[in-house]
Order: sequence, then C-alpha cells, then structure tokens
Amino acid sequence: MEILLSFIGGAAVAAAVAFFMAKGALKTKDERIAELREELCRGRQEQESMRRDAVNALQSKFDETISRVQAQMRNETETMLKDRQKEFSETSANSLGQILEPLKNNIKDLREAMNIGRQEQVSFKETMKSHIDSLITQSNAARTSADNLAEALRRGGKIQGDWGETVLEELLSSQGLTPGVHFDIQPTMTDASGRPVIGEEGSRLRPDVILHLDERREVIIDSKVSVSAYVDYVNADNDADRGTFLKAHIASIHKHIDELSKKDYSRYVKYPKISVGYVIMFIPNAGAFWTAMNAEPDLWRKAAEKNVYLADEQSLYGALKIVNMTWTGLAQVQNHEKVYGLASEMIDRVGQFMKHFEAVGAALDRAKESYEKGLNKLSPQGQSILNTAGKLIRLGAKDSARNSVKPMLDE
Repeated sequence: MEILLSFIGGAAVAAAVAFFMAKGALKTKDERIAELREELCRGRQEQESMRRDAVNALQSKFDETISRVQAQMRNETETMLKDRQKEFSETSANSLGQILEPLKNNIKDLREAMNIGRQEQVSFKETMKSHIDSLITQSNAARTSADNLAEALRRGGKIQGDWGETVLEELLSSQGLTPGVHFDIQPTMTDASGRPVIGEEGSRLRPDVILHLDERREVIIDSKVSVSAYVDYVNADNDADRGTFLKAHIASIHKHIDELSKKDYSRYVKYPKISVGYVIMFIPNAGAFWTAMNAEPDLWRKAAEKNVYLADEQSLYGALKIVNMTWTGLAQVQNHEKVYGLASEMIDRVGQFMKHFEAVGAALDRAKESYEKGLNKLSPQGQSILNTAGKLIRLGAKDSARNSVKPMLDE
C-alpha cells in the first residue's frame, strides 16, 4: 500500500514539474528553479499528508476487524465452555444418582431392620407378661391336677404316661417354644452308625422330648408319672398306711431315676450337637413331687449324682423360660448382625460417594484450569495466539473481514 502511494505521489510531482517547466519557459532560469523547488516541496507535503491519511484509515479498519474477531472468539469460547459444563453436569448428576440410589435403599433397609428390632423388643415384653400370666394359670391348674390324675390312674399306666407327655408338651408350647424348631417330640435315638438303639425292654429308645437349649446344646426330658402310691398316700385313713404308701411313692421315683440313668440318653446326641450331660425327669404333679422331696430332702442330690435332674411344672417352667429367652436373644443377635451388615454396607457406599464426589471436584478444578489457560492464550500480551496473529497481520497477512482478530489485540 505504501509503495502504491509513493508511486502516485511521484507521478504527481513529475506532472507538476513538467507543468512548471513549460510555464517557466517564459521566466528567467533562477525564477523557474525557485518556483520548481516550491512546487516540489508542496507536492511532497501533500504526498506525506495523503500517505498518513491512508495509513490511519487502514489502521482504523484493521482495529475494527480485530475487535470483532476477538469478540467472536470470546463468545464462541464461552458457548463451548457452557456446553461442556452442561454436559459435565448431566454426566455428574447421572453418576451421583447411581451412587445415591443404592445408598438410599440401604438406609431404607437399615431403618426397616431397626423398626423390626424395636417391634421385637415390644413383642418380647408382651411375651414376658404373657408368660407370667401363664405361670399363674399353670399354678392354678396344678391344684386340680390331682383330681385328673386320680381318674387317669383308674385307666392304667398307658393313660398315665400319655397324660404326663401331654402336660409336658403343653408346658413347652406355653413358653413360646415350637415343635421341630426348639424341641423334638419322641425322637428315636440312634447309635454312631445311624441304627435305632434298642433298650432292655426290647423297644426302641424314644425319650419324650429333646429340648434344644440353643443352636448346638441339647437336653433330654422324660416324663415319669409316679403317682399311684401317692394317690394311696393321700387317701390313706391312718398314719401307718400313709407311711407305707409314702415309702412306696419314694421307691417308685428312685426306680424311674435308675431307669433313666441306665438308658443314658445323652450319649446318643451326635456331633455337632452337644448334650448337657444329664436328663430331666419331669414329674407332672407338684403334690407328688414335693411330698417326696419333703420326706427325703436329698432326693434331688441322689438323682443328680446319676445325671438325672428332677423337675415339676414350676421348676421346669423357669428353665423353659430361660431357654425361650436364649432363643429370643439369638434371634436378636441375628437381627443385629443384619443391622451391622447394612451399616457397614452403607458406610462403604458413603465412602464410594465421597470418592466420586471428590473426583467431581477435581474434574471441575481441571476444567477451570483449562479454561484459564485457554483464556490466557487469547490475551494480546505474551506468547499468545492473538499476539502471533497480530504479528502476522503487521507483516502483511490479511485479516478476516468476518472474524477479525484486531479488536482483541487492543484489549
């Protein structure tokens, strides 16, 4: 552009010189030289003025173009960053949803497990009250058991045995114990090879009940109705007969103790089950039981030395209450283990959430850092692309008419 202007200015000066030379033919030589110098000076001044005006006009247009390019680049960069931020936010929201949804489910399961635990505690208290009421009922029923027993005795020993087994099963069920779960009724004892054990009478050994104290320990309960002599003792008219029948009653109890000791049911309890090492001899009539105990106070000790534990309804009731509480405690422990498992899973989910959440923060920091680096590349100072573009334009490169970078160079 400057070369073109110089060429135009030179042509104008030459034309002026030719004009004045023609005109100066009529003047003296010195006058023509003076006029020629004057015209040449004016021509140079005009040429310089025209050049400055052209350069200023071009510079103004270049500045305007650069400003538009810079604004457009800024708008496009911000639009791109907004799109990337929106895309990143949507992706992050989906990832957080995948993490939080299982966490919500675990919290819900934990809440349900805790509610179940509270309900079981309330149920346990209600069960305790029910058991106490049942104890009172059993005590009242014991008062009438003698009359029922007298009727049973008139029908023979089989009726007596069945009656004792019925009382035992009812007592077990009244404590919340379930057949097949907490106790087994008349199971057949087997030896190490799995064959049924045959007793001295030639029949299979079948105790009335195997009571499961917990998940491993077991105890045998066998009902023995020793009341024939006791009924005679109660109905005797004189002391001599009462003494005779009392001895017969105690002897009958001793006989049952010896029979249970010889059978030794506990040795047939197989691994992984563990026997407590003794059998409970259940006497379903409290009057018969305590009459014998009062007459022979160390009777229970003699039985215990033979691994036989004597119990009536009242004493067995207390033992069964403890068994029921043991099973209730085991159930609560299992529920607590479930709660702890859910709590551990929830804590693990929280840890996963925190890791992903920290990763989200780190990603946002990296995006911000990239944005600032990109913005620095648009700065007209330093080693930026705008600075390089400005140098190219100053060397003669053509700026874009639609996307000028000149406005950005001026910021």
